[in-house]
Amino acid sequence: MDDLQEFTWEVAENLVSMLATLIVRFLTKRFIGEYASNLESIYNKHLCLEGKQLNLEIYDPCSQSQKAKFSLTSELHWADGFIVVYDISDRSSFALAKALIYRIREPQTSHCKRAVESAVLLVGNKQDLCHVREVGWEEGQKLALDNRCQFCELSAAEQSLEVEMMFIRIIKDILTNFKLKEKRRSSGSKSMVKLINNVFGKRRKSV
Repeated sequence: MDDLQEFTWEVAENLVSMLATLIVRFLTKRFIGEYASNLESIYNKHLCLEGKQLNLEIYDPCSQSQKAKFSLTSELHWADGFIVVYDISDRSSFALAKALIYRIREPQTSHCKRAVESAVLLVGNKQDLCHVREVGWEEGQKLALDNRCQFCELSAAEQSLEVEMMFIRIIKDILTNFKLKEKRRSSGSKSMVKLINNVFGKRRKSV
């Protein structure tokens, strides 16, 4: 299921609305139940984590359901991490979340190659609606494991701290990826130096 255009705008708009609600909760600690915007935005947030000052850029894709049909073409180039959210009481939103993850994890093409995979966190929202649950916790966990993602369930309406910890979790994954990328880059540079030395480092004996 990698064709994102088969989903209705209602499902897509509900998904981006939930993501925007999580973003607002993280940035302001306020809960806005009916968040609506026609403008995509990049929010900046300064955060001190593990003794390091970080400047976060968080993309709110509210207009994407109308403009880009969740193609993620540009986001796959520059985003270091993705939060994919679904409503545990709405199976259609879970199907769309699955399609988005497949899009993120599909084999990289020549125009979008990364040294390290992007961090992805799958979030089951509206945990306060467990009594009308349509998507089981095990289903979300399996989808995440099968696609090398982190997973959690929470309620944006009731769990401000959990939302903050969710963002911290993916930020830590991104930082880990940065360290791995730098390690690979450093290792590759050393290998190249060794290769150059092997080819050009030995002096020819005079005949």
